Amino acid sequence: MSHYIKNLIREGEHQQLDFKFEITDSRKIARTLVAFANTDGGKLLIGVKDNGSVAGVRSDEEYYMVEAAAHMYCKPEVGFTTKEWKIDGKTVMEVTIPKSDLRPHSAPYKNGKYKVYIRVRDKNLLANSILLKVWEREKNKKGVLVRYRKEEEFLLKYLEENEHITFSGFCKKGGTSRYKAKNILVNFILLGIIEVIFTEKQTFYKLTKN
Repeated sequence: MSHYIKNLIREGEHQQLDFKFEITDSRKIARTLVAFANTDGGKLLIGVKDNGSVAGVRSDEEYYMVEAAAHMYCKPEVGFTTKEWKIDGKTVMEVTIPKSDLRPHSAPYKNGKYKVYIRVRDKNLLANSILLKVWEREKNKKGVLVRYRKEEEFLLKYLEENEHITFSGFCKKGGTSRYKAKNILVNFILLGIIEVIFTEKQTFYKLTKN
């Protein structure tokens, strides 16, 4: 069955797959666990280098580091399962994290403060307040009421003529307060009119393809 794990490794790191040569800090690995749980779920392969070469798990301590990350440094706790695979005499630990219904999950940031992470391609990025508000509203399962005012009209017209806009750009170009701009974006995201594009440097909003 080693062909299964070899095929996974050939995929390279992506939104639902991450490689770790070794785990030395449960706090850091907690960020990956919550990012997977908050997004689409995913798999963590321990004992695999970033370039895909198999180094193997060095000790049983790796499992306990993952367990500590999931139970001690993920708020709320993140569920996971593990399985070990032998490849050319080396052990690779597969950690599977399902998408969570309890999101948002958070993990320690560099300063120790807990932050919410999401998985974007092969990176763990910080979620912003607009996405957190969307998740909160989704849980409440309340309807969305949109008033078509000049601010909403400006945003839709701007995005029909331009590929995307940032939050600050919407506030400035649309002459909109931060509070009102946030509510408009949240409503349009909930309605499926607008989608969020996260990058390492900025967050953009664009019309959905549908």
